[in-house]
Amino acid sequence: MIVDIVAGARPNFVKIAAILSAMTRRHEQGGPLLARLVHTGQHYDARMSGSFFEQLGLPEPDVNLEAGSGTQAEQAAAIMVRYERLLLERPSALCLVVGDVTSTMACAIAARKLCVPVAHVEAGIRSGDRTMPEEINRLVTDSVSDWFFTTSETANENLRREGAAPERIHFVGNTMIDTLLANLERLRPPAFQDALSLRPGEYVVTTLHRPSNVDDPHTLGRMLHAIAAASRGRTVVFPVHPRTARSLQALDGLPDTVRTVEPQPYLEFVHLIRHALAVVTDSGGVSEETTVLGVPCMTLRDTTERPETVTIGTNALLGTDPAALQPAMDRLFAGRWPRGGVPPLWDGRTGPRIVAALEAALCTPRGAAIPDDALASP
Repeated sequence: MIVDIVAGARPNFVKIAAILSAMTRRHEQGGPLLARLVHTGQHYDARMSGSFFEQLGLPEPDVNLEAGSGTQAEQAAAIMVRYERLLLERPSALCLVVGDVTSTMACAIAARKLCVPVAHVEAGIRSGDRTMPEEINRLVTDSVSDWFFTTSETANENLRREGAAPERIHFVGNTMIDTLLANLERLRPPAFQDALSLRPGEYVVTTLHRPSNVDDPHTLGRMLHAIAAASRGRTVVFPVHPRTARSLQALDGLPDTVRTVEPQPYLEFVHLIRHALAVVTDSGGVSEETTVLGVPCMTLRDTTERPETVTIGTNALLGTDPAALQPAMDRLFAGRWPRGGVPPLWDGRTGPRIVAALEAALCTPRGAAIPDDALASP
């Protein structure tokens, strides 16, 4: 049975690696599922796509829809048209989507309209902020999905509250953490480490890409100055997302301690945050990685779809007022940052759990729920 594993943007590549690896191993052992890797082309340059395939050992995509850039509506439309064409010409038994990017929503809709069942990995996470494009993608994807694979009990509760059948909700853990743990011994320092004199525990990493934080140059400038001031002279390493780069060009200048760099490949980026004093970000995924790595994280957002990184992990939700950074950094320098812990089932075995569950589901009558014992840890 062909299972489409859909990826389109940088976060997707990290999340699918463990699933694709587990499904390939099972198929080689006689398992019934054959993965077809579908790259939508939402992220298409080497910094945001190519290097991830190489470093994570992902095979060349079986299909590249080459949707390219455009507005969110233009991208979604291009992906839907091209994925629908693929399914009509070469049908699959299941469409598996991950995360909350445009590709996730678009392929889920196209599949369900052709009566191809959909499984959503990282289902049920909610920020409660419908101004975020990702929140709309999550809501729409879950509304058409058949099976829900979740990262936390909070996600399970969200889905049940929205009317998802409990027997279709399966708490399996976090595939992003599978990939993180599998690559810890392969991490390598970025090429600029010596040039910037980066020493473990003596620099800060920041990533910013949310429209509310970066689309207005004045807002972005205030945040970067606040990060620099709160960091007490430490170097602030700032990998610049393409969206953020447009606003940076409009700024008169940056604080001397803020050093901009290109978006980093996976192994270099994780090395960078693993050895940082702290991370300042507006990324949910980064807050998951810092939680497992035990690195203090400060999230510049009013809401988070990953509350377990705050209640269990090392993340603090500061809001979008740059003034909140100074007292947060003061707590860090005073040694009063919580050590945190790792959420349940973030143990590196989520990919095999998902594959075992899908085998059970697809080998039973169409539309059946997944047997509970299919989710037993391998």
